[in-house]
Amino acid sequence: MTSTHNSPSLIYSVGTQVVALKAVQASDGKAVHPAGAVGVVVRSPRDRNHSYRIRFPDGFEAPLHHHQLMLLAQWKEMPAGQGSSGDSNPALSTYGLFDRVIYRCVVGSRAFGLDTEESDTDRRGIYLPPAELHWSLYGVPEQLENEGSEECYWELQKFLVMALKGNPNILECLYTPLVEYATPLADELLAMRDAFLSRLVYQTYNGYVMSQFKRMQADLRNQGRIKPKHVMHLIRLLLSGIHVLREGFVPVDVGEHRERLFAIKNEEMPWDEIESWRKELHKQFDRSLDESKLPERPDYERANEFLVRARRLAVGEELP
Repeated sequence: MTSTHNSPSLIYSVGTQVVALKAVQASDGKAVHPAGAVGVVVRSPRDRNHSYRIRFPDGFEAPLHHHQLMLLAQWKEMPAGQGSSGDSNPALSTYGLFDRVIYRCVVGSRAFGLDTEESDTDRRGIYLPPAELHWSLYGVPEQLENEGSEECYWELQKFLVMALKGNPNILECLYTPLVEYATPLADELLAMRDAFLSRLVYQTYNGYVMSQFKRMQADLRNQGRIKPKHVMHLIRLLLSGIHVLREGFVPVDVGEHRERLFAIKNEEMPWDEIESWRKELHKQFDRSLDESKLPERPDYERANEFLVRARRLAVGEELP
């Protein structure tokens, strides 16, 4: 039923008929089916962080995530005229959710000071859905994506939850110097960004880097090669996490470390030297945790008060 479509724990079962909300591509990048194509779930994920396996009438199968799908039954119940545009998320384009963006910034290499002439411009941000739609049976998606322009906007609550968990990508959105657009409500969020910093940063940053390096060490043994750009950003995360614990501020621009990080990216730094640097940074991270003045937990109460007030403001027609 449509009323449960956006339940955060709902997983479509095998055999469910669904509609693809984006063009379905083959491994070579060519579109095989357009947005709006009907398929059936042949394999369900264990959670929404993993993809479904969808089979289409011609037998072609493709992996798609939950936010890229809609129940066929729900699609049929939509008012006439919806779900037929060429937008990357046609079922929602009529509601103008991209017009509800309250914050847009640039992250990635351009914000880090690691960009080259070939670098993309990665834009991220937040959108606040209108209350009427949020309360409706259709609900709202956790994020909006425009793959052509490298844009992604999270629904406000989703953004706040990830920020409270110390998600590096989200925290960098709050601290990037490259802010392109912010409503008064978004300015208030930026003014309270320190509420999301806590000692949890150690687990999120350090834990992620360690798990990724273990995977890369396996790739080196089995394949003899790793992705140098990924290695560079993992080291950058360690440097950033150490700074957060010591200074209570998320550094985005890499500053003095730019040349060494580029040496990793350009495969000019030997793996042994990279490993040595990484291990030393882990030791610094441990010491920084012991000495950090950050609280044990983020300010959940302050974040919740902000969200409740934002929800009340969403009742109005104008974007706060």
